[in-house]
Amino acid sequence: MPSTAIRRYAYRPDAATLDVEFVGGRTYRYHAVPEPVARGLAGARSKGGYFNRYLRDRYAFEHLRGGWEAPDEEADPA
Repeated sequence: MPSTAIRRYAYRPDAATLDVEFVGGRTYRYHAVPEPVARGLAGARSKGGYFNRYLRDRYAFEHLRGGWEAPDEEADPA
């Protein structure tokens, strides 16, 4: 079932960053995200719920004002 909050996301293990694009169009990059946390998002039944529980307000982030930067082939639709 598609997420009503998150459009897509991509994790870069070499940089430990997680890019998240929300349905409203804003995209954020979260820093120092451990791989198990990113994998948890991928396996979560509710992506928005998982995000709120395990990512929101826990990791430094930046707003990617230019929008989505991750190559599509790396993005997982939510």
